Amino acid sequence: MIREQTARYTVTGPTDTPAVYTVSRLNRLCRFLLSETFGSITVEGEISNFTAASSGHLYFTLKDSDAQVRCAMFKPQARLSPHRPQNGDHVQVKAQVSLYEPRGDYQLIVERIEPAGDGALALAFERLKQKLASEGLFDQAHKQPLPALPRTVGVITSPSGAAIRDILSVLKRRFPAIEVILFPVKVQGVEARDEIVHALRLANRLKACDVLIVGRGGGSSEDLWTFNEEAVVRAIYASQIPVVAAIGHEIDITLSDFVADLRAPTPSAAAEAISPDQTEWGLRIERLAARLARTVRQRLAQTRMRTEYQEKRLGQLHPAQRLHTQLQRLDELELRLNRSTAQQQHFRRRHITELTNRLLGTRPEQRLHHLELHCTQLERRLATVWRRQFEQGQQRVLRLSQTLHGVSPLATLARGYSITRRADTGAVLLSSQHCPPGTRLLTQLADGELLSTVEAPPDTRSI
Repeated sequence: MIREQTARYTVTGPTDTPAVYTVSRLNRLCRFLLSETFGSITVEGEISNFTAASSGHLYFTLKDSDAQVRCAMFKPQARLSPHRPQNGDHVQVKAQVSLYEPRGDYQLIVERIEPAGDGALALAFERLKQKLASEGLFDQAHKQPLPALPRTVGVITSPSGAAIRDILSVLKRRFPAIEVILFPVKVQGVEARDEIVHALRLANRLKACDVLIVGRGGGSSEDLWTFNEEAVVRAIYASQIPVVAAIGHEIDITLSDFVADLRAPTPSAAAEAISPDQTEWGLRIERLAARLARTVRQRLAQTRMRTEYQEKRLGQLHPAQRLHTQLQRLDELELRLNRSTAQQQHFRRRHITELTNRLLGTRPEQRLHHLELHCTQLERRLATVWRRQFEQGQQRVLRLSQTLHGVSPLATLARGYSITRRADTGAVLLSSQHCPPGTRLLTQLADGELLSTVEAPPDTRSI
């Protein structure tokens, strides 16, 4: 709302001389007067004649059904504004009341623009949604499963609204055995938020319900706004009991729908979602009963077979039966022992016979006779080999003697040669120079040796 103030300005000077203002001074004083009187105010209206200048400034007209005012929003504020205005937008602007001196036009210098009415609610909705989402309140990991067959359902709604009637009607039709606990609350207005939060906490404290339905019938965005309140959203998130949100009609979306464990498009749909169909459950119970009967029959048949088997085993294990079985077993073992003893005796007799025959075949007289024959044969072979070896040796000695005689010095001496040696050393003389006078010589002939002495030195001329 525009803040109304009054200001009184007094022009000083002679009373008989009226003050004369230039247009510029008048407009300047009016601008000061407007600025000081109103300061920063909030004005609501509809945007028209919107223009975005190339400089980045925004110009538009703010109007209602009876009047209009020019507005200007300069580039720095326009860049920071989260809302981009368009013609037809219903907005609230925070602005300074001013006057454009060159033309004398009264105008607003806008500092901030926000949607008004439904637009303001939508902006608040988005801001709170982003905040809660960043904290993880809408994460799927926090959703609790609904019970398959709840015994008690808690309904948090108005006791006089259509929602409770729809829920009770559906539950009566689908599964009348479900008990319903109503937590009566206001679903709109200033007291609704606290009552809904209190009802959620009370239901969790009592722990008498398997699932909770929080809902109401349709309405405008303002009527449903209670379910966008942060306190209500956090109370649903903190609930240890699964919560189904059934708020408004199918097209209505609230923050409670995002945080609830299940969102139902209507209260009737919520009752459908949490309640089993009694017809389906009846058929299911019949199928289970049939399965149970088959299982019982099978177990009885198995038990009967097991009992008969045990009775049969018990009859087989009777003492008289066991004694008869053991006696029969004893007879069988005796027969096996007799057969085994007879076989062992037969094998022993055969073995003794074989050993006797082997012993007879190895008597000392026969062995000695064989050895004597063998020795005689060996003596004959030895004599034959000795004679052969002796004859071969004689022939070889004869050949070697002839060969040795052919190269023997004696044969050379027999042909008239002799061998002269020094008598003192036995060295064979190869030259007369080695025989000085007085040297004793030993000369070997074919039939003996001669001893001589050298009397004159050798005559080298005759050599």
